Amino acid sequence: MSKYALITGGTKGIGFSVAQRLAEKGYNLLLTYNTDTIIAQKSSSELRSKFPDIDAVALQADSSDKKSIDIIEHHIGNRDIRIDVIVFNAGITCRDGFEDMKLNDWERVFFANVHFPTFLLQRLLGRINKGGSVVFTGSLMGILPHATSLSYGVTKTATHALVKNLVKVLVPYGIRVNGVAPGFVDTEWQKNKPAEIRRNIESKIALGRFCDPDELSEVYKLLIENPYINGEIIVADGGYSYK
Repeated sequence: MSKYALITGGTKGIGFSVAQRLAEKGYNLLLTYNTDTIIAQKSSSELRSKFPDIDAVALQADSSDKKSIDIIEHHIGNRDIRIDVIVFNAGITCRDGFEDMKLNDWERVFFANVHFPTFLLQRLLGRINKGGSVVFTGSLMGILPHATSLSYGVTKTATHALVKNLVKVLVPYGIRVNGVAPGFVDTEWQKNKPAEIRRNIESKIALGRFCDPDELSEVYKLLIENPYINGEIIVADGGYSYK
């Protein structure tokens, strides 16, 4: 019987690395994305080509728009898909300073990072198989305060709390829930940072480098496959702030 995984924000970066890891294990994939259709189509096509025994579909669904909950639910319901894994990876940030921050932007970040996965999970509960696994992407910034984005840090702290609180909610369904709190991961966005900023960050990491997305995807794989890990937030930061 084929297995099925939904990964929000699954067509690039961390999400795509997780998608590749699950494709290796024979999972069919539904990968959501926001606006970059070209990359989304390329990613899903690459997965189907590399892993011909699985299906990989890219679905446009903006995590900051509540209509996307309906879009994803209808796609899954119309195809009568049963889900084994959900990875809530899509997220956004706002880098405006505290003095300039607008309420609408604050609310948009909260919707994308907290409300969207919560209510999408609610909608899909009846389609998740017993023994299923839900994994949230949190952040080191939800543990160590960071001045760059107040809304991002607060919503990721909320994400970690959501994982803990969902454990009892999901017990009757036989579903485990965990989270990953990455530090600095070498995605395209991080690679585009000025060299001086990257060196400053690397100087605070015990391992002296950014995390490779493939290394991080192994953490997701562990949480998905190990049947006894539940309610945990696994930090993968290479020993950040060791100095």
